[in-house]
Amino acid sequence: MNSHSKPHVAIIGGGYAGMAAAVTLAARAVPVTVFESAKQLGGRARGVMHNGVQLDNGQHILLGCYRHTLKVIEQVGGNIDEDFLRLPLQLTLLGRFELKAPSLPAPLHLLVGLLQARGLSFAQRLAAMRFMLHLRHIRFTLPQDITALELLYARRQDETLIRLLWEPICIAALNTPAHKASAQVLLNVLRDSLHGSSSDSDILLPRINYSALFPDRAAAYIAHHGGKVLTSCGVEAITQQKDEIDLSGEGWKLRFSHVICAASAASSARLLHGMPLLGGIARQIEALTYQPIYTLYLQYPQAVCLPQPMLGLDRCFAQWLFDKGQIAGQHGLIAAVISAEGNHQELAHEQLAQKVTQELREQLGITEAPLWSQTIAEKRATFSCTPGLSRPARKTPLPNLLLAGDYTAGDYPATLEGAVTSGIQCAEDLLREINP
Repeated sequence: MNSHSKPHVAIIGGGYAGMAAAVTLAARAVPVTVFESAKQLGGRARGVMHNGVQLDNGQHILLGCYRHTLKVIEQVGGNIDEDFLRLPLQLTLLGRFELKAPSLPAPLHLLVGLLQARGLSFAQRLAAMRFMLHLRHIRFTLPQDITALELLYARRQDETLIRLLWEPICIAALNTPAHKASAQVLLNVLRDSLHGSSSDSDILLPRINYSALFPDRAAAYIAHHGGKVLTSCGVEAITQQKDEIDLSGEGWKLRFSHVICAASAASSARLLHGMPLLGGIARQIEALTYQPIYTLYLQYPQAVCLPQPMLGLDRCFAQWLFDKGQIAGQHGLIAAVISAEGNHQELAHEQLAQKVTQELREQLGITEAPLWSQTIAEKRATFSCTPGLSRPARKTPLPNLLLAGDYTAGDYPATLEGAVTSGIQCAEDLLREINP
């Protein structure tokens, strides 16, 4: 960029990563233009409508330790106390296991919770406590990454303990089965959620849809600070022009000083393939494999509810149930989540809805039939978070083109916090270059 020219940054993608980058730059009076190919913002964390009811394309759980995500939500006008139902750490698998952390300083709250956990023998509870103390001793850092299951076996966690405690945590955190999941990334999540203050392990369930929670507010914030957010406006090509970059789409071409590519991994790879210097990064992105997330919405009569807002099931198709009545005032609406790969992928959506309906009848005694159901299958919801995975860096061989997204290199798996953190870091990198 010419040192005398003013920066104008383009951000490709209006998901959580792209909007976090845009907000960070807009707050520093850097002109930004966000390009989003879809009609609405949010990417893989967005609101959708069905039968006149506001849904989400998936149920994303936030934790109290997600400081970057919570900070940008507040920055654009959100109120954490009003926007979320906050639950102290509790893990319940109906009729099989329950861990409730008492109101004590961390990590004592977890250790006492493990000691009092229901559904485990005393020996199993001691084994789980010893495992957590060992992780603190090694500072949640392994000399070499292995699978989560290998680590659990090495630390004498038996099959029941793994099935009832560690596997559900691993699936929820990494969306990858324990026999495939990176132990080090799992430890990163455990470190941040369980090693700090007790509120870091709180579970935060949004009371509003994910587009309204952050991206829509961010768009208003960006516009107020002189930027632009363009929806239904996809970028089809990126072209380097000396020390600037051209973006082009259907019937338009614009030039920018800097670009942050915060599109999905697949879209980013396609765009980068057109640039000779970035073909290697495109191939690195294409080497990633993926895990699905299925969310089944079942609308029951308004009187139907769950014993608690969030509830797990053991050895069922449905892994986690969310009572949207208790969470968001949508009475009778139950969201059932199935994370990672499994036999459910072989079933048609109607068959899967029937199976889950039957499970709710058998497990919870819900005899009423759903008024309607809707299944949302994100078949490439997250990258498969495997040991030693090579993830692309946010910086590229072009100093004025950066990558943002939950799939880029970082401590976290594919989470909202990972996406937001990458977007903020890209923006801060650009700010340092613009104002050295």
